[in-house]
Amino acid sequence: MRNLFDRFRGAGGTSGSSGAGTFRADFTASLVVFLVAVPLCVGVAVASGVPAELGLITGIVGGLVTGFLPGSSLQVSGPAAGLTVLVYEAVEQYGVAALGVLVLISGLLQLAMGALGLGRWFRAISVAVVQGMLAGIGLVLIAGQLYALADAKAPSSGLDKIFSIPQLIGDVAGSTDALKAVAVGAGTIVVLVLWPRFRQGAKVLPGPLAAVALATAATAIFDLPIARVEVKGLLDAVQPPGGSEFQALAEVGVIGTVLAFTLIASAESLFSAAAVDRLHDGPRTDYDKELMAQGAGNAVCGVLGALPMTAVIVRSSANVQAGAKTKASRVLHGVWLLVFAVLFPSALGVIPVATLAGVLVYSGWKLIPTKDLVPLWKAHRGEAIILIVTAGAIVVTNMFEGVIIGLLMAVAKTAWETSHVHVEISGREGDDGDGDKPLHVRVRGNATFLRLPKLLDELEGLPREREVELDLTGLRHVDHACEMALATWTERHNAVVKRDTALEERIPA
Repeated sequence: MRNLFDRFRGAGGTSGSSGAGTFRADFTASLVVFLVAVPLCVGVAVASGVPAELGLITGIVGGLVTGFLPGSSLQVSGPAAGLTVLVYEAVEQYGVAALGVLVLISGLLQLAMGALGLGRWFRAISVAVVQGMLAGIGLVLIAGQLYALADAKAPSSGLDKIFSIPQLIGDVAGSTDALKAVAVGAGTIVVLVLWPRFRQGAKVLPGPLAAVALATAATAIFDLPIARVEVKGLLDAVQPPGGSEFQALAEVGVIGTVLAFTLIASAESLFSAAAVDRLHDGPRTDYDKELMAQGAGNAVCGVLGALPMTAVIVRSSANVQAGAKTKASRVLHGVWLLVFAVLFPSALGVIPVATLAGVLVYSGWKLIPTKDLVPLWKAHRGEAIILIVTAGAIVVTNMFEGVIIGLLMAVAKTAWETSHVHVEISGREGDDGDGDKPLHVRVRGNATFLRLPKLLDELEGLPREREVELDLTGLRHVDHACEMALATWTERHNAVVKRDTALEERIPA
């Protein structure tokens, strides 16, 4: 045992700390992370439309498999709210049985990308796209969980969830049971907001667990007629994918979902790693190894038919703030999840669905960068637009298409900003005393199709009675569309000048 924890210290520990002190800190931190993870694992699973136990299985794998591997020493992995919407859509379309295949292939892709050294390249993804992605997820998550707050079934699409809210309000107003469920969910949100202000209580009990415990106790004391979490048992929930599920990979839609899983899970995990690195002074994250660790965890989750995993900033920050020193804390948190799921599965059956919806509404709100949007709009308006459009596209279409739209916008913005072009004109009348010679037009910079309208407008403003000599030697880059358009304009312009000159010569004075 001592050798095992010595390995943990070597991988991620703080130099100079004693073995007993380090283990004591990791043990305490693991309990805190476990208490934070239980309601989130269950809540994400319920919101994803799968058995609650599958969320716990993913949390267990995140601790025992991903937690043991190298990469980031202190961040904690498990089912994430950021993938809830995508998982729900996949389960609705392909069924729970196909989920394992999607997660397994995503994990294998992550392993391949990490082995190829692509982990560090995820840092090049526009932050605005990632923030927009999380904001879009948050909006759809909130809209969907408002129905769960009232023990009602949510519509399938993001727009339908939003447009049906007035009808939901009317249904809740006319139902006493629905009002009771909403009261439990709203009370959960209030506790989550106010709990951090009670510093002594927050040190003893994490906010999510306190909120769920209080709501569950109130539901039991007053015997409220609201829906509870359905429990099957850990082994009964495991659904390894079979051969028929692998046949679904031939569908184009399935491939798109796998790519979305891979992209979003990888980006969220590596951005989380960067954030966690700023919270402690220990070893920095190796992005390629962390991507492979996430891939290994997702591959195991896929084999077990569980939810996909990412590194989760809520659990990771709780781990750091609780004083964790090495990766032993996150491995132990997986042990506690396993013990809880095996010995006390019936404890899940007393949790109201509405209180888990309240936890996820709060989590969805935290995904929306409300504090950053106004400063971003003032300082970098283009980035703010990308964020807003990405979030809106996810709500209107789906996760994969919304992220693709955001990435395309980010690329287009970068191309626009780098394609600066400047036109220099010499030979105007008065410059050299001869108004009959052709104008010399020299174009400098980077000429792309994005700047072509502005460039043609500037050329159209040249005197129509003068021929033009176009000089493109000052361009560092010119794309094919721009080159052809400039050549066509010059040829047409000079042809018109020659024609008008010939007509003027034929007309007698």
